[in-house]
Amino acid sequence: MVVVGWFVANASLAFAYYPGWFANSKVLIGLLALVVGVGGAYFFFYFLNTFVEGLPGRISRGLMPYAFLAPGYALIALMLLYPTIQTINYSFANSDATAYVGLENYRTVLGSQEFRSAILNNVLWLIIVPAVTVFFGVIIAVLADKLSTRGEKVSKSVIFLPMAISFVGASTIWLLVYQYDPANEDATGLLNAVWRAVGGEPQSWLQNSGLRLNSLLMMVILVWLQVGFAMILLSSAIKGVPEDTLEAARIDGASELQIFFRVVIPQIKGTIITVFITVVILVLKVFDIVYVLTDGRDKTQVIANLFFAKLFRDSQSGQASAIVVILLLAVTPVLIYQVRHFRREELGR
Repeated sequence: MVVVGWFVANASLAFAYYPGWFANSKVLIGLLALVVGVGGAYFFFYFLNTFVEGLPGRISRGLMPYAFLAPGYALIALMLLYPTIQTINYSFANSDATAYVGLENYRTVLGSQEFRSAILNNVLWLIIVPAVTVFFGVIIAVLADKLSTRGEKVSKSVIFLPMAISFVGASTIWLLVYQYDPANEDATGLLNAVWRAVGGEPQSWLQNSGLRLNSLLMMVILVWLQVGFAMILLSSAIKGVPEDTLEAARIDGASELQIFFRVVIPQIKGTIITVFITVVILVLKVFDIVYVLTDGRDKTQVIANLFFAKLFRDSQSGQASAIVVILLLAVTPVLIYQVRHFRREELGR
């Protein structure tokens, strides 16, 4: 186990720091990393299993589950717990983390107009995006359920397809939709082409901060990406509603609309909450869309993009760490609620 661990660690460092050893080929490095990673994991757990099985019977049986869980917990501690502790530590330090400055970073961040604007935008995203995503997810799931088997598969595949696109890729696609061209040039942006076709003047949509229009247009992208995810989960929940319950409601004289709101919705409430919370957590961390389209200009700044700007543009690691800690504190109650909700759902089954 020690030899395998040593070999995998050193091979990983070699891939990162000495690419010349591998002809500077990213393809070769990727293939070797795959072989080393998978092979190393196989041999590590093979030797671990051999070691545990070689112990006396009672000790071996008692130690076996912990032996296989320990590497996973160690990896979680290394990749998640340690960086979290270090980030909290750096949030009390100066810009280059060479001396502690107490709560100065938090006072600076919380007192800045830029941070308050980012908070306002995040709240706006939180109010609109999860609700709209769940709404369209429910509507599409219900409508798709009414189609033929083939029609349902095709429609769901098309709507789910954006989930396969990265946030950066989706932002680039929609950048073409919102593209601005002067009135004396041909319209290349789809939205401006439609707007000019109905007699309007070309608009710089992503610079229009009136009523936070540019932020709303960016929210459209996230809804477009996530509505397929919501549809799949909600469609499964709707199909799980007992047919006997629906038939009993019809016999009692309930209309299809009444059945939907009084029978179907209450029985898929748990799934709706799960989808809603998942999108809420995603919205709290939204970064890519804002970074690609506006980089926080024109009143579109959000917390995650502000962190990126403070760390890499302003070289203020202390303030950047403070922003991340504030975001962590904002996400934690939502995560706790999600875990408790999931446990209640499991007990209900």
